[in-house]
Amino acid sequence: MGEMPVPDDALYGASTARAVLNFPISGRPMPVAFIHGLGLVKAACAAANGDLGLLSMEKSELIQRVAQEVIDGKLDGHFPVDVFQTGSGTSSNMNVNEVIANRASQLSGQPLGSKSPLHPNDDINLGQSSNDIVPTTLHVSVAVALQRRLAPALEELAAAIEVKSAEFRDVIKIGRTHLMDATPLTMEQEFSGYVAQVRKAVERTHKAVAALGELAIGGTAVGTGLNCHPEFPSRVCRILSQRTGLSFREARNHFEAQGGRDDCVEVAGHLATVAASLTKIANDLRLMGSGPRAGLAEIRLPATQPGSSIMPGKVNPVMSEMLGQVCIYATGLANMVVMCGRDGQFELNVTMPLIAHALHEATACLANGCQVFARRCVAGIEADPVRCRELVDRSLMLVTALNPSIGYDAAAAVAKEAHATGRTLREVVLERGLMGAAALDRVLDPRTMTQPGASVPGAGAG
Repeated sequence: MGEMPVPDDALYGASTARAVLNFPISGRPMPVAFIHGLGLVKAACAAANGDLGLLSMEKSELIQRVAQEVIDGKLDGHFPVDVFQTGSGTSSNMNVNEVIANRASQLSGQPLGSKSPLHPNDDINLGQSSNDIVPTTLHVSVAVALQRRLAPALEELAAAIEVKSAEFRDVIKIGRTHLMDATPLTMEQEFSGYVAQVRKAVERTHKAVAALGELAIGGTAVGTGLNCHPEFPSRVCRILSQRTGLSFREARNHFEAQGGRDDCVEVAGHLATVAASLTKIANDLRLMGSGPRAGLAEIRLPATQPGSSIMPGKVNPVMSEMLGQVCIYATGLANMVVMCGRDGQFELNVTMPLIAHALHEATACLANGCQVFARRCVAGIEADPVRCRELVDRSLMLVTALNPSIGYDAAAAVAKEAHATGRTLREVVLERGLMGAAALDRVLDPRTMTQPGASVPGAGAG
């Protein structure tokens, strides 16, 4: 396509420079985690080609040496191609091929652009196509990010909430359904639900990693494996598994692996579920901490910064708000992946750079959000047992425990009269002569209501 000027200090070449010229869209390059994944895949390919005798060991080792610099982030500044580029990611594949080739020239004392001792296409891209390299890198890099970033962050959050659950063992509070008063529970029980949600989020993250286990490597242009040694893909998958500690295997059907992105859509679904779960937890904590005088005020959230430029002393639940926004963003990115997954025409999906951006961005933001929330919010939460007991004592839903003793209809009448007159349930029951005082006190003890099996037919009758 003719000559193309390249900056003197750039390690990329004409193909990358042309892509930079063609796609001045967002100013947002491909995710660094994806670029590091490209280095990992290129190293594995070079090792496999060396083992198969398709590359000399000198070339194979040189590619692997430079690819390691890519993996380590030492060459990040040489990957300028915008996310919004060719849908196959060819520009990014050629970007890494050119960077490795030129860095090898630099190390060998050859001029940049000389394609010596390594050729970007003939050596570094040997047995490969952008159409199988990019989806392979997409799976590998996102799986690694999920395993190494999101799963540990979720584990940290679960552990932090679990500590608080145990700490709040003796705090009895009123339950709420439909945002209305319900029967009592302990704050430990309530927080145990949050722990279980986050533990399930960890499990979903592992399921997402497993969903990315099949790799498109070996399909080359359209899935037929043209110009690819038959043993090449299995060797690459084995090397990648060894390097990452994850389980990768050659795709059962290369035409599905390149034409569709259903595995990525599945991962997006897991991330959206994680985001929904985290939002629920963040919002519950924000509501429990509302006040301090006119809200629920059952817990005290740590003060992290002034809450208002006009109201002195105001402190806001900023960490819950932060995590909520992160989850909204992650959900939007997940929906983006679903839409991208539809855009595979015939033998190739043409939205892979955008899928890579969306999945890496969602993973990174959720991971960072979880860690910050665990450390700057959950770890500092304090319960207010006095306030919690006050709300329990005022609640009319303790009447539920009277059902086995006086029946639903009589209990409903008691609750309505107590609400209308402002009296307590105990006062109304005694006035109506429905139960004796000692039996009534046993039945209305909120602690017994929090224990499984505490309310059984006939319990407390007197």
